[in-house]
Amino acid sequence: MLSKIVNSLIINMIRSISKKIIARLSEKRRFIQVLAGPRQVGKTTVARDVVAALNKPVHSATADTATIKERGWIVQQWELARMVMQGSAVGGLLILDEIQKIPDWSETVKWLWDEDTASGIDLHVLLLGSSPLLIKSGLSESLAGRFEIIHATHWSYAEMKEAFGWSLEQYIYYGGYPGAAPLIEDEVRWEQYIKESLVETTISRDVLLMNRVDKPAILRRLFEIACVYSGQILSYQKMVGQLQDKNSTVTIAHYLDLLSGIGMVTGLQKYSGQIVRKRNSSPKLQVYNTALLSALDPGTMSEALQDRNHWGRLAESAVGAHLLNSIQGSQIELEYWREDNAEVDFVMTNGKNAISLEVKTSRKRPTLSGLEAFRKAWGPLRTVVVGTEGIPIEQFLLSDPTMLF
Repeated sequence: MLSKIVNSLIINMIRSISKKIIARLSEKRRFIQVLAGPRQVGKTTVARDVVAALNKPVHSATADTATIKERGWIVQQWELARMVMQGSAVGGLLILDEIQKIPDWSETVKWLWDEDTASGIDLHVLLLGSSPLLIKSGLSESLAGRFEIIHATHWSYAEMKEAFGWSLEQYIYYGGYPGAAPLIEDEVRWEQYIKESLVETTISRDVLLMNRVDKPAILRRLFEIACVYSGQILSYQKMVGQLQDKNSTVTIAHYLDLLSGIGMVTGLQKYSGQIVRKRNSSPKLQVYNTALLSALDPGTMSEALQDRNHWGRLAESAVGAHLLNSIQGSQIELEYWREDNAEVDFVMTNGKNAISLEVKTSRKRPTLSGLEAFRKAWGPLRTVVVGTEGIPIEQFLLSDPTMLF
């Protein structure tokens, strides 16, 4: 009964991206719609919302299997969609999930789309992919001018609060995976689900299956380190030492890019005041979803709440994850800043404009020497304190930080 209630909540809660795609697919056939985002953030739910809302024949298929399919699979699904919509006065819709798993998928889609355009076939197309990096690569190669991309992100605090009635503390600790929400009453079960059903599946299918990785065990260990050290600045050399392997820092940086490309963890670069930046600084590790940090920690939520230092790191990671997910699809970049002993948690940049953000969770009056040093050095558009004597963390997580510009 509980699972039915939860599924009903998720299905009935149509996110803004669902409404956007439904509106676009209701228009005259013009562009391929592409929904890209990490696993377990609701892309399939969005597809179901679309099917339910549009009164037209639909054919859907997924390439998410243990083996890589050939491009002929796309042709077969496209032909089936054309057959399904025969005689329809309102056209049809083809939905292909995990499209990035198909070699040369973008060239095949381009050929079939252009063929329909030339023949006047009113077949709309919605492509879904759980590896945004690979999706973008394919789009830029062959489909220029033929698509619109919509980014599906990890669920925000506002969405988890509305769907499941979560408190701020629950969101900071358990993060934004809607499918895992029913399991939080049994923390051991929740943890195993995150690690085995979500993390391992994502790494196996979206990284190892689709990219050359010479040392899979090292990549998995790097993922663990990046999660555990989320919110901390760690040099590539120190990561190599933590991994206890003779990897080059270039390899570690590449593996971290792969993990960032699937929306799990990333390494924020140091703000330098330049629009064109080089990766020559130690990265600040940051999870896209705090569930990844908590699932790898041996403690419980109750223990985390009692450890002020650990909870402060969780809260900072929650703010960082909110910033990362909020800027997806925009021109805004997220970085950090440190010079000598002065440090700023996050710097959002939009062209030459910069906003510095500091997260404070101590009960004592916070010291803001880092923000002041950054202001003197770079003169940002504005400085923002999140937490103690600033914008309450709950209020910030319910807001759209891109509106600060």
